[in-house]
Amino acid sequence: MLQLQHIQKRFRSFLMEIGELSYFTGRFFRESFKRPFEFKEFMRQCYNMGNRSLLLVAITGFIIGLVLTIQTRPTLLEFGAVSWMPSMVGISIVREIGPIITALVCAGKIGSGIGAELGSMRVTEQIDAMEVSGTNPFKYLVVTRVLAITFMLPLLVFFSDAVALFGSFLVENVKGDVSFTLYFSQVFNALEFGDIIPATVKSFFFGMAIGIVGCFKGYYCKKGTAGVGKAANSAVVFTSLLLFIIDFIAVFVTDIFYDL
Repeated sequence: MLQLQHIQKRFRSFLMEIGELSYFTGRFFRESFKRPFEFKEFMRQCYNMGNRSLLLVAITGFIIGLVLTIQTRPTLLEFGAVSWMPSMVGISIVREIGPIITALVCAGKIGSGIGAELGSMRVTEQIDAMEVSGTNPFKYLVVTRVLAITFMLPLLVFFSDAVALFGSFLVENVKGDVSFTLYFSQVFNALEFGDIIPATVKSFFFGMAIGIVGCFKGYYCKKGTAGVGKAANSAVVFTSLLLFIIDFIAVFVTDIFYDL
């Protein structure tokens, strides 16, 4: 009986959090179109989230390209289809692996950072001080960060895809003596706009999900230093789950359009 009550309480709490997150998202869209526009803060956040994530994204993408090629090459070689390696790796990385892995990396780095930063501002009452002084903290802190990661994540995905394909080329060049021109000509011949556009569109949604969840967890952080850590941790967990849900919906919708 106690176990059932505990489950009901957790489920009720989960539904309340979903409702609060939905209201938070609606408020973000309302505030985004209101003046004044915090352009300087938006550009500063773009620099912080984009430029400072390049190295981590590059390393991750490079390793993905290496591992995917090394693991797949023996199987294709066994079936005499190793010439399809550039096409297969290119489509796999651009369509699915590049966007979702880059989004997960950014969720861990940027999402947790946003949650911890806004959480510490809430705990130290800096957000309350901004409200008292007449500044709109939601527009200055939340809108700028969500828009920044929304616009920067697709660029990070493009960069990660390029580095991953280069890592794959290095393996093919060493093991198969494939030239740079031949490898990337096969990659671009295999790719179509139907591969690039859905991946780019869902990257925007990935970025928005990372920003909204991170800001939501930090903005409504509970008091105390433990609340800041919990906000950062729950932002990463909740965002990761949400990214997989968005990815499933995007793949499902794209598959419907392919069938039409």
